[in-house]
Amino acid sequence: MQFITFSRKMGTGGSAIAERVADKLGYKCHDTDAIEAMAREMGFLDDIRGVDDKPPTGFLRYFTNKPDIQIDRLNSVIYELASRGSAVFLGRGSHILLRSYECALHIRVTASMAYRIQTLGRRGVPREAAERLIQESDRERSGFIKLFFNADWENPELYDMVLNMDHLSEDLAVDTVLHIARSEEIQSRSADAMKSLEMISLLQRARATLIEAEAFDRTFSFADVSVPVPGCVRLTGVVTDTANRDMIENMMLKVKGVETVDNKISLVRYTGT
Repeated sequence: MQFITFSRKMGTGGSAIAERVADKLGYKCHDTDAIEAMAREMGFLDDIRGVDDKPPTGFLRYFTNKPDIQIDRLNSVIYELASRGSAVFLGRGSHILLRSYECALHIRVTASMAYRIQTLGRRGVPREAAERLIQESDRERSGFIKLFFNADWENPELYDMVLNMDHLSEDLAVDTVLHIARSEEIQSRSADAMKSLEMISLLQRARATLIEAEAFDRTFSFADVSVPVPGCVRLTGVVTDTANRDMIENMMLKVKGVETVDNKISLVRYTGT
C-alpha cells in the first residue's frame, strides 16, 4: 500500500500532475469529487462541503461546535479512502493526516506569483482578477491548515519533496515523482497500514457523533471515546444518570463500523452542592 499526497497552490498545475501520477501508477486519485462521493456514502456530504480547503466563518468558529464536527468527519473520510488501497490525495490536509505512515509520500507544488498569474491568464482570467483569486486561495488554504491542524501550510518540513514549477515542465515533474515513488527505498517503506487506518476512521466517526449529538448534560457530564481494537468503541468519563449513559452507548452502536461498545462510563450522582 502506498499513498501520495499533493499540496498545491492555485495556478501551479499541481492537480494535473497529481492526476497523471495516479494514472501512471494505476492508483485512484482522490480529488474533490472522489472525497465528496465518499462523504455522501458515509452521510457526511454537507459537513465535507463546509471545509473545502478553507476555514469556517467567524460565527461558526466561535459560537458553534460545527467546525469540530466537520473536521472530524473530513478526517474520517480521508482515512476511509486510504483504507481502501494505494491512492493519490489532493489537498484537504491529507499530507498531515497521513504523515505518520511510512508508506506515504508527500509532494508540494509551488511557483512564483508571476508564473501562477500567467497560468490563469492562459485560461482567460485577466491579470488583476488572477492575482486576487490566487491571494484569496492562498489565504483560505493557509487558514484551513492553521485552524484545523495548527500547522504552517508553507513549512517545507511537512513535505518529502517540493516542486517549483518555474523551472520544471509538467512532464518532468510527473517523471520526477514517479521515479521517487517507484524507487526501492520508497517501496520498502510500504507497510500494512490497513488495520490502523480502519481504527482511526472509526474513531473519527464516533467522535463526531459524540460531539454532534450532545445527548448528555455537559454541565455535569463528560464522556470520551477511543478505539482499542477494530470494530470496538470504548467509552470513558462520567455522567449523572443511567439514561445518559445508555443513550451514549446506543449512539455509538449506530455508528458505521461499530460492532461492540465497551462502556466504562462512570455514574456520578450530582447533589447540587
